[in-house]
Amino acid sequence: MANPVFINRISAYLPFDPVDNEQMEERLGLVGGQPSRARRLVLKRNGIQSRHYVIDPLSGEPAMNNAQISAAAIRGLAGPGFDLGELDCLVASTSSPDQTMPGHAVMVHGELGNPPSEVVTTAGICLCGVTALKYAYLSVASGESRNAVACGSEVASTLMQARNFDAEYERRSEELESHPEIAFEKDFLRWMLSDGAGAVWLQDRPNAGGLSLRIDWIDILSFADQMPPCMYAGAEMEEGGLTGWSRFDADERNRRSVMAIKQDVKLLNDNIVRVTVVEALRRILHKRALRAADIDHFLPHYSSEFFRERLAEGLAEADLPIPQERWFTNLTSKGNTGAASIFIILEELFNGGRLRRGERLLCYVPESGRFSSAFMHLTVVGDEA
Repeated sequence: MANPVFINRISAYLPFDPVDNEQMEERLGLVGGQPSRARRLVLKRNGIQSRHYVIDPLSGEPAMNNAQISAAAIRGLAGPGFDLGELDCLVASTSSPDQTMPGHAVMVHGELGNPPSEVVTTAGICLCGVTALKYAYLSVASGESRNAVACGSEVASTLMQARNFDAEYERRSEELESHPEIAFEKDFLRWMLSDGAGAVWLQDRPNAGGLSLRIDWIDILSFADQMPPCMYAGAEMEEGGLTGWSRFDADERNRRSVMAIKQDVKLLNDNIVRVTVVEALRRILHKRALRAADIDHFLPHYSSEFFRERLAEGLAEADLPIPQERWFTNLTSKGNTGAASIFIILEELFNGGRLRRGERLLCYVPESGRFSSAFMHLTVVGDEA
């Protein structure tokens, strides 16, 4: 029988002061020296008011890399019962690693400098934060580890800086003098994504005092058998399929901004709720006893307030109509931090004194990469401080 597993500490790290909507383009830079035509429209729809970047406001250069902000979040777990020297398993995830090799998690381990332990990287986009958490959870549940840390992090800002698009801008200026702006599927994401890291400390027993979150189950589903790629980087969409970055020479990669993050916005809008909410929940409800009345807190990760009402409609269609007054998200103040988002949402709720023993949480994390979805059920245990 599996051991029970508890989230006993949660930490988030958000670099520098919040960046408001009017500061964004100054921090990220002007592509081709021209203001973005898409910025105000995208920000109006996504509802985000502030976010964080690793870009130093004085120098305009990145002050930290991804491994460093991950390590900062993990160090933030410090407190009673947390000893990095006793760590059995470290699982770290991101969609924006500092390098293609070696794996992100070993770089985080190097930053932390704790003794040798099992170290695992999970890859993907938003969902890799949950896959990291599930690996850590299963390691403790199986008895392979007494404890584990799972971490999700993103440094999107360095990918969104204007200098990454200048070669493409110059090419497009020559080709299309009337429309020199970078393609919308790339410019759109410059105003959607931000930086941050979050981490959780898992053990096979709850905190001796205060509250813990018992992990009841984590269900993850991919719909790649049905859906084409929607969000991608390091590739170009050609003839209905992705051509990877290694198939282009260096000059072509620069001219076409191959390494930039792209998203098919129409494909996203038409399918994200139908697939990752309705279709996913219909499968999960076949094996899980879930009722809307039993969920005290619903923690959704979504990229834009534009999807809020559509998410509510999708929950109702799947026969899980959780009222919005029970939802908790910090998208508008913390931004969309991808793989780190669910950790950053959980951290604010868990450390904010809002939870009570016996309450149940349902977390939802979709990913538009090729349409995947995760739902996680947690129960609050222990005594209020």
